[in-house]
Amino acid sequence: MKKLFKKVGIVARYDKTQAIILANKISEYLEEKGLEVFIEDSLSKKMNKSRRFAPLAKMKTDFIITIGGDGTILRAGILTPNPQPPILAINMGVRGFLTEVEPKDALIAIEKVLDNKYKIEKSKKLSISAGNKKLPDALNDIVISTGETSKILYAQIFKNDKPILKCQTDGVIFATQTGSTGYSLSAGGPILDKEIDAFVLTPICSLTLFHSLVFSAKTKVSIKVIRPKKIFILIDGNYRQIIKSEIPIFSVSFSTNITPFIRFEDDFYQRMRSRLLFKGMG
Repeated sequence: MKKLFKKVGIVARYDKTQAIILANKISEYLEEKGLEVFIEDSLSKKMNKSRRFAPLAKMKTDFIITIGGDGTILRAGILTPNPQPPILAINMGVRGFLTEVEPKDALIAIEKVLDNKYKIEKSKKLSISAGNKKLPDALNDIVISTGETSKILYAQIFKNDKPILKCQTDGVIFATQTGSTGYSLSAGGPILDKEIDAFVLTPICSLTLFHSLVFSAKTKVSIKVIRPKKIFILIDGNYRQIIKSEIPIFSVSFSTNITPFIRFEDDFYQRMRSRLLFKGMG
């Protein structure tokens, strides 16, 4: 049988011993199968020096294995170059909503991947620009705020360049279908079924009557910040940027880039029942 994969990347939590042990075990297993294995360089001081290490920004592989929780996946999603390779996510986090398999099933799952017994789930990403400056795409969410507790964001929101409302909030969250189960949900936003081609804008502690808004995939949403003049941007909990401008304008729309996930079962609501909303129900 022709090999579908030749190069594999491994990204793991560097603060968890069990994740590093599993990364070593998987690396040895893959090398025995004849694959080239590249490990994120943040683990270089914690693993066998004979391993191949590479920064995520330069990791060009056929697929990536993440060992951790959603934060590890988002770190890989924001740093690996486009077009991104498929991600097989092994759960070693607290919730691990985006993950696919538990550590005890890791080698079985990898064997299925090598045997081409899997599906690809394509997760859309959001594109954001600050004026003419393009920022990294978001797999989960984009948070725009003042970055200071109790300091209010005064802004005007536009849909396809037409003003739709003014708001006074602690900040706003733009979330993809994937990200609608995260921070946006905690702030009172809706969960978007993955078959809905849309993204959501959710306010954080709004002082004005402003509930979540769901926008179609073809929409561009812009935010003109009236004050303050210094704005904090947080993308997928990993990328941070302070923007200083007289009147900052941010534009958000769907990106042409995606993050593909390796899945063995295609049951979004089963994942919610077991890991998120309906735990203990059904």
